[in-house]
Amino acid sequence: MRFNHLDLNLLVALDVLLEEQNITRAAERLHMTQSATSGVLGRLRNYFEDELLVQVGRKMQPTPYALELLAPVREVLLTIQSSITAKPVFDPASSKRHFRLITSDYLISVLFARVIQKIHKEAPHITFEMLGPSDNSGELLIRGEVDLMIVPERYILEGHPSQLLFEEEHVCVVWKGNPLVGDHLTLEQYMGMGHVSVGFGRTRHMSIEDWFMNQYGFNRRLEVITNDFNTLPQLIVGTQRIATMHQRLARLYAAHLPLRILPTPVKVPVMREFMLWHRTMDRDPMHRWLRERISEFINDLDQG
Repeated sequence: MRFNHLDLNLLVALDVLLEEQNITRAAERLHMTQSATSGVLGRLRNYFEDELLVQVGRKMQPTPYALELLAPVREVLLTIQSSITAKPVFDPASSKRHFRLITSDYLISVLFARVIQKIHKEAPHITFEMLGPSDNSGELLIRGEVDLMIVPERYILEGHPSQLLFEEEHVCVVWKGNPLVGDHLTLEQYMGMGHVSVGFGRTRHMSIEDWFMNQYGFNRRLEVITNDFNTLPQLIVGTQRIATMHQRLARLYAAHLPLRILPTPVKVPVMREFMLWHRTMDRDPMHRWLRERISEFINDLDQG
């Protein structure tokens, strides 16, 4: 199939070549030999009248023009996938679709474990892959490598659809045997205690550190930094430390661990969790069905 003398099959190869920037890896993904992949690159160079990928030392790097092509090529392929190859009629009970979601361990624990159980009853052959948040989460969504992101409002991507799923409050959690804390917590006590917090990605982005800095102009005294929300309450037990965490998760762990839940000494803004997806998936029937079910089931769990 050709469009303006371009073999459209070459766009798939171009997308892989620009992502991998390596002939050997691209050949493996395309199920082609290295020589055939090199030949495809040659045809692409001839059509676009640009080198596209140039050898720099042991690596291949995209040219400025190739970098300009990266986003529109992926957009075209995603549009074809969602608009042309997607079946207009679908049956959830027989679908074998595989969905990749970016979401935190907190959300899996308090909501998504049960949401997936409910979805399984209607669509038993659908499979899921859960990915934790990282520095390149937004890039994965933009490239269509994940189906959904469930993230706080500040991570919404411009140009892609989103939907508010629920709101969450923050609370403070301490060990029941902590002698330093009574029934109430002052800001002075809070800032004087050692804190356990969560940091994500190579940049170690803290969950609420930015807000504290902007609001009060100082940092909490961080004594333990972990990489997931579920270890926060476990690292509090037997210590005089404190953690600020999501209310739903705190309640879940307080039912199993010797913890006390206290209001935060200052009002922490409500966290709004949003579901995001690539704009080309907006009308995909199965994708839309999944989004609707997630929204319905979370609403049911919140009310129950």
